[in-house]
Amino acid sequence: MIVSVLLLLFIGLFVLVLRKKHMHLWLGSYLRQCLTPRPKHQGPKHILFCFVDHFEPQWKNKDLARERARVDRWYHDYPAMASQHQDADGQPPKHTFFYPEEEYRHEHLAKLSDLCARGYGEIEIHLHHDDDTAENLYKTLTEFAQVLHHEHGALPLHPETGQIQYAFIHGNWALDNSLPGGKHCGVNNELKVLKDSGCYVDMTLPSAPSPAQTRKINSIYYATGRDGQCKSHDSGVDVEVGKAASGDLMILQGPLGLNFSWRTQSGMPHIENSDVRKTMPLLKTRIDQWVNSNIHVKGRPEWVFIKVHTHGAQEGDMDTLLGEPRHFLHGYLEEQYNDGKQYVLHYVSAREMYNIAKAAEAGKSGNPNDYRDYFLPRPQFKALVKASEQ
Repeated sequence: MIVSVLLLLFIGLFVLVLRKKHMHLWLGSYLRQCLTPRPKHQGPKHILFCFVDHFEPQWKNKDLARERARVDRWYHDYPAMASQHQDADGQPPKHTFFYPEEEYRHEHLAKLSDLCARGYGEIEIHLHHDDDTAENLYKTLTEFAQVLHHEHGALPLHPETGQIQYAFIHGNWALDNSLPGGKHCGVNNELKVLKDSGCYVDMTLPSAPSPAQTRKINSIYYATGRDGQCKSHDSGVDVEVGKAASGDLMILQGPLGLNFSWRTQSGMPHIENSDVRKTMPLLKTRIDQWVNSNIHVKGRPEWVFIKVHTHGAQEGDMDTLLGEPRHFLHGYLEEQYNDGKQYVLHYVSAREMYNIAKAAEAGKSGNPNDYRDYFLPRPQFKALVKASEQ
C-alpha cells in the first residue's frame, strides 16, 4: 500500500513538473529522436558553431549612459577574447547580434557594425511587439531592414531580386503568435509577413520552457504559415539534400533535450535549451550534448549545426560571455572537436549557417567552409571613422 502511494505521488510530481515546464510539448519528440539510429557517414564531422544574441541594451533600463556602457563592454572586450581563438579555417568566433528594432540607436549599431567589419560577427533583426497587425509588422520590419542596410551596411541583398534580407529572432519567443492568448505578438500567419519582408531564416527556437516551444525539435525545416492560425511552425518539412525548398520560412533550431549529467537542486536533469548565461554555465557535458544533438540537413549528417543563444547586454552575464567561461567554451571546442580527423570546427554567423544549410540542400558536400557565402553575400559593414582619419 505504501509503495503504491509513493508511486502515485511520484507520477503526480512528474506530471506536475512536465506541465509546469511545458515539457509535454516536446518530450515525446525528444524520446523518439533518442531511440532513432544515427545515420552513418564517411569522413570527419564538421561542427558548425553559431552563437546568436538577443542583444538588448535597454534591458530593464532607461539610462543612455548605461546603454553605452553595455555596448562598449562588448565593443572592447569581445575582440580581446575572440582574437585568442580560431577554427579550422583560421576564423575567430563569430557573434551574431540580433538587435531589437524598438531599441535602435545609430551610435550602438555603428559600434557593432565596426566589430563586424573586423570579422567578429554579424547583425540581424530582433523584435518585441504586442497586439500588432500584419500591415504594421511588415512596415516595421522593412523599414528597420532598410536602416540596417543603408546606414550600417549590415544586411545583404537577395542576389536575384535585390530585396534586403535578414535573419530573425522573435522577442519573448512568441513567433507566429505562439504564446497563449496571443501575448507578445498578435499576428497570425506571421511567417508569411516575415517571408514577404525579406526574412530568410528564423532562429528563435528552442524556447523551452516557454509554452511557445514547438513539438518539432533539433531540426532544420521549412514551415508554412496558415491564414487565421498561429504556431504554424509547430511542424514542417525537413530541409533535405536534393529536395527543393518548400513552405514560407526556414526554421533553424538549436539543441533541446535533457542533460542527466547536470542536475537541478532537486536532483532532476536540467533542460538543455541552448541558453548560455551565468545561471546556465558552460559545461563540458553541455557542449558534448550540443554536438550529440546531431542537428543537420537530412542526407548530410556529417555537417552538424549548433546554434546557442544568450541575452548578452545583461551585466550579470557579461563575465560569462566575455571572460574565462567563454575562453573555456572555445578552448574545449578547439581541443575536442577540431582534430582534423574525427572533427573539423567552423565558427559561423547566422547568415553563414543558413548559406551552408542551403548548400547542403543543393547537394554540396566536402568542406562547408567553401559555402559560407553560398547564396547570400557577406554584408559590407561600415567601420567607424577614427578622429585621426577625418
